[in-house]
Amino acid sequence: QQGQMVAPVVANLGALEDLTLTPNPDEVEEVFTLPLAHLLREENQGYTHFRTAGRYGYTLPVFLNGPHRVWGLTAIITELTLELLAPDRY
Repeated sequence: QQGQMVAPVVANLGALEDLTLTPNPDEVEEVFTLPLAHLLREENQGYTHFRTAGRYGYTLPVFLNGPHRVWGLTAIITELTLELLAPDRY
């Protein structure tokens, strides 16, 4: 939907084993993690090409080989974050 604002937050929350997350079940189906090293491996990075009316439309990043495929807005935010956190490796 147009006109919505998204504010990604990057934080160090400490050891994942010590976290107790309680996401809103109306908004979040499942929580999972991917190590930074996984995201930086080329074999786990890809792109999805979208067509509109049978013609090339646009390309978006996708991250593969984890518990789930990371795509859409989450993949865009992840890609931008990797460019900031690891500019020499991404």
